[in-house]
Amino acid sequence: MGRIPILSVFPQVEGGRWPAKGYVGEVIPFGALVFREGHDAVGAHLELEAPDGTVIDRPLTRTYSWDDEWRGVAQVTSEGAWRFRIRAYSDDYATWEHNAEVKINAGIDVELMLALGARLFTRLAGEEHRPAGERQLFAEVSASLQLPEGPVPERLAPAYSEAVHEALRIRPAESLVTHSDWHALRVERTLAGSGAWYEFFPRSIGAEQAEDGTWTSGTFRTAAGRLADVADMGFDVLYLPPIHPIGEAFRKGRNNTLDPQPGDPGSPWAIGSAAGGHDAVHPDLGTEDDFRLFVEEAAKAGLEVALDFALQASPDHPWVKEHPEWFTTLPDGSIAYAENPPKKYQDIYPINFDNDPAGIRAESLRILEHWIALGVHIFRVDNPHTKPLDFWEWIIHEVNTAHPEVVFLAEAFTRPAAMQGLAKVGFQQSYTYFTWRNTRTEIEEFFTGLAQETDAFFRPNLFVNTPDILTEYLQFGGMPAYRIRAVLAATGAPTWGVYSGYELIENVARPGAEENLDNEKYEYKPRDFLAAEAAGRSIAADITRLNAIRRAHPALGQLRNLRFHGSDDDSIVVYSKHLPAEFSPDGVADTILVVVNVDPHSVRETTVRLNLPELGLPEGSTFAVTDLLSGNVWQWGTDNYVRLDAFSQPAHVFQVTRDLPASDSPESDPESGEL
Repeated sequence: MGRIPILSVFPQVEGGRWPAKGYVGEVIPFGALVFREGHDAVGAHLELEAPDGTVIDRPLTRTYSWDDEWRGVAQVTSEGAWRFRIRAYSDDYATWEHNAEVKINAGIDVELMLALGARLFTRLAGEEHRPAGERQLFAEVSASLQLPEGPVPERLAPAYSEAVHEALRIRPAESLVTHSDWHALRVERTLAGSGAWYEFFPRSIGAEQAEDGTWTSGTFRTAAGRLADVADMGFDVLYLPPIHPIGEAFRKGRNNTLDPQPGDPGSPWAIGSAAGGHDAVHPDLGTEDDFRLFVEEAAKAGLEVALDFALQASPDHPWVKEHPEWFTTLPDGSIAYAENPPKKYQDIYPINFDNDPAGIRAESLRILEHWIALGVHIFRVDNPHTKPLDFWEWIIHEVNTAHPEVVFLAEAFTRPAAMQGLAKVGFQQSYTYFTWRNTRTEIEEFFTGLAQETDAFFRPNLFVNTPDILTEYLQFGGMPAYRIRAVLAATGAPTWGVYSGYELIENVARPGAEENLDNEKYEYKPRDFLAAEAAGRSIAADITRLNAIRRAHPALGQLRNLRFHGSDDDSIVVYSKHLPAEFSPDGVADTILVVVNVDPHSVRETTVRLNLPELGLPEGSTFAVTDLLSGNVWQWGTDNYVRLDAFSQPAHVFQVTRDLPASDSPESDPESGEL
């Protein structure tokens, strides 16, 4: 404990056991509890050290007048190992200013307070770390306070000037200086924390069915024809399910049946056959050179390829013969297959990480290095919560030490402790429970937790759907539900994802299951995207617009700035993201306000009630809101009327500006505007 207590420093992960996380361009809150005995004032600053040794020194402010939490934000601008500490001190000017105001106004110890002030400013004028102009300013203040005569307010005025306050805001009058310990902050590339993902099965792109019902698989070369379309929708990452050979034993047929028909391709997650294992490419997709070319073509289109990393094996995997000790053998001599009761996955053998941990670790690292050498720097990890946490801590550390650009996404729909544990030990991103958070209350609680409670280590990737997940909300909400969920995902977190077919409103479920009928996991599924758009059965244009808004507005590239506002209707969700000018790439503040009707079956009218300071605006002000989805412009204030029709316009994504655009005036349409 130092002279000035500094407690509860943040951000931290498990008391510093693992570094807190950031990504290039992220604005991160820092702070601590700072206090001292008695009534003298204290202050606190952040000292944030970049990997090159540059130190950013920023003043912190007390969150509320009645507590001792001091908080501020700073932006991290480069990759690498950052660190920070909190500097606390007795604020001698604030203490003197308060005492002088109280005593002099009461006519008590007037000359004593002036003398104490003069002594303070004489000390400050002699501090060599201050600029010359500042030292001169303080010398003049000291001289004014020492004048032998004259009205007291005039002698005091220089000490209360704006110039003095600004100088002491940056370089306070410090004594009893105390530092916290240094705390680690790992800053990774921007795509580790902000980006848009799209998933497709390459075998379905260009797949053809003959008249006799047999199929010819799509290949990497045919799938490359879809790259431009994905890039044109504004996505950054293209995620591919496993591309490896698929086992024949216990192969699943269409709709997850145990009775596959000739030509059924099987689940890509049943990895391994006579053609190879995790380091091989399925022969139907092409060769390793074809894959390398696919990755290069994706890069030319502006896409980075993410590959699935699924540590499991089909009964036909070479590991089964070469390393039977890597699996669990049952009393009858058979190998245990994967289960998630009542689900059974007879086509998959899970790995037993306790029989030969060193061998499994070495092989897993070899596989990752193999694909990294082929240009893959993002891995979506299948079911990581079914593997030991210490394994992931080790392998992510090994990979990121050699390849700091590599990003791991955890597909971990599991209990919070396990999900968060994976993030703490190194996973850069994680799937979340977003798909099952649909009501206003659920969304507010869920998003607030992500933005303010687990933000030091947990980065959400808000996938709207997956091959395994078709929620009831999507099954029965029609196109409005798909548009609503896309708006929430694209604006609620810096990273979101879409599985191919979402834009086509594929919402027919297999009876009794929360997944699509004719699931692509078990069959080829070529799609006619152009025909769907022509027939009005696609929201590709909505998704494209959302991604364009994300790229144009840096406030949406942040997670921790999300704040909720009020609404008189329980089906209207209102939240904002504000990025101050000092952190914006163009030096202009960026503020986005999102208003969403989360009931896909109705038209809603309500009043939304805004906390203007959260928008970077003073209380009571009026301002312009431009709907980036429709182009409409209105003048708003604190309380505003909104009408959202789920069937035509379920959401507003507003850009907030102080003034109306020069060419615009408030819309006369009463259906949305100032109350």
